[in-house]
Amino acid sequence: MAADADVIVVGAGLAGLVAATEIADAGKRVIVIDQEGEQNLGGQAFWSFGGLFFIDSPEQRRLGIKDSYDLAHQDWMGSAGFDREEDHWPRRWAEAYLAFAAGEKRDWLRAMGHRSFPIVGWAERGGYDAMGHGNSVPRFHVTWGTGPGIVEPFERRARDAMKKGLLTFKFRHRVDALAMTNGTVDGVSGAVLEPANNERGESSSRNVVGEFALQAQAVIVASGGIGGNHDLVRQNWPQRLRAPPKRMISGVPAHVDGRMIGITEAAGARLINRDRMWHYVEGIENWNPIWPKHGIRILPGPSSMWFDATGERLPAPLFPGSDTLGQLQYIQSTGYDYSWFVLTQAIIKKEFALSGSEQNPDLTGKSWMMTARRATNKGAPAPVEAFKDHGIDFIVRDNLDDLVKAMNELTGDGLLKLDRIREQIEARDRAIANPFVKDAQVMNLHNARKYIGDKLIRTAKPHRILDAEKGPLIAVRLNILTRKTLGGFETDLDARVFGAGHQIIPGLYAVGEAAGFGGGGMHGYRSLEGTFLGGCLFSGRTAGRAAAKAV
Repeated sequence: MAADADVIVVGAGLAGLVAATEIADAGKRVIVIDQEGEQNLGGQAFWSFGGLFFIDSPEQRRLGIKDSYDLAHQDWMGSAGFDREEDHWPRRWAEAYLAFAAGEKRDWLRAMGHRSFPIVGWAERGGYDAMGHGNSVPRFHVTWGTGPGIVEPFERRARDAMKKGLLTFKFRHRVDALAMTNGTVDGVSGAVLEPANNERGESSSRNVVGEFALQAQAVIVASGGIGGNHDLVRQNWPQRLRAPPKRMISGVPAHVDGRMIGITEAAGARLINRDRMWHYVEGIENWNPIWPKHGIRILPGPSSMWFDATGERLPAPLFPGSDTLGQLQYIQSTGYDYSWFVLTQAIIKKEFALSGSEQNPDLTGKSWMMTARRATNKGAPAPVEAFKDHGIDFIVRDNLDDLVKAMNELTGDGLLKLDRIREQIEARDRAIANPFVKDAQVMNLHNARKYIGDKLIRTAKPHRILDAEKGPLIAVRLNILTRKTLGGFETDLDARVFGAGHQIIPGLYAVGEAAGFGGGGMHGYRSLEGTFLGGCLFSGRTAGRAAAKAV
């Protein structure tokens, strides 16, 4: 039977788009299948802040940041903590990705029109030792245009390939099985779903109106992770992070359900490191939700005081922006699945950003005028102020007594004791008055303000939390926000998937989150941030080129 295409790509997210366009550029025919409608082209990348991890970039050098492959390798390995037999290929993928990020990644993207915001962010700062978790220097390059700015070059390439007859999209096609002949994957089959006119990200119908079967010489699985399926998240939750949260909110739409991962595993693919995952602890309920349990992550600067549900300050170095999984582990150890920021209007104005393209209209819309207002506005950015006004997790009061009372009323558990909260805030405030301090968070503030990028737009001038002139006081309840799957299908450096007996399954490739962003988990246990989109770009490019060469 004649093949319908040379390669089939399952998933029209970023990794799938990159793979498909590389295949088409090689002159091969490719079909891209997705269970959602065309309005969701680009997948989770569209919703992202557009952060990319570059090493020793011109943007870094202009800001006086001294970075290198060796320093980034040290940081990555200290964060990844590879310690399993299964980490052979993830480690090799990590090293290959670091070389890509230090080499051709930036020029490759720029040739397609990609540009970065000139101020480089400093994410996951760690705070342990030089060989431990965290970025030693700022490396978080925000795409000018955020997530849509990442998707656009590949969507444009895909549309061009369609005109040439090399690429075909089949939306609302749900894959239910991989086809195999003599041990080689050579197609897919499944159900055609009824057309859906939902807005991007909204839940769509699963009503079946037909069936399909397609054949090709190779299949690339680019179906994403499990973050929208809380049952699967809990099922794979690692014991090292204590009991899974009873309540979580979702950083991804419901269609990020892990269904294709199960189908591919059932076909014999080897899934490794399934207990490694990346969820955020600074989640807030979206007051204007798009998908079920829709949450947004706060991207905080370093000044907010962080308290657990019982009113105890998180221990050093678990400050805002330091160690996401360390914070998650600590919060789960308290027996509660939420925590609190306490801050001032002066802090929220300078330090709060919200992750996501829709929460950053200035950067997404590529408006320099709007972006400049971040540094000059009297208030916080408009989306942050909207959450402050409408968000269920935000409390604003003129004094600490009323603030703590309202915090207890919001949760209904009465855990917070005013005297204990006041004692800890006043102790921290005393440290602000002296340039010589023992409070590690205050040391962290001074360190942050030595970096011009943080001083300009990300770190408020140190001040007392209880300084009335910097008020009003603000409390934010922080929830666990599901997001990324760090484990995935084990692949070699061509993105070919391993099966039983550690043998390659002919014709089968995996990319993006389904492959743990490369190899079955190139991040190991922890991420340095700005690396998820990069993993989709690198694995998609790798698989697309390898499959095009093989067919």
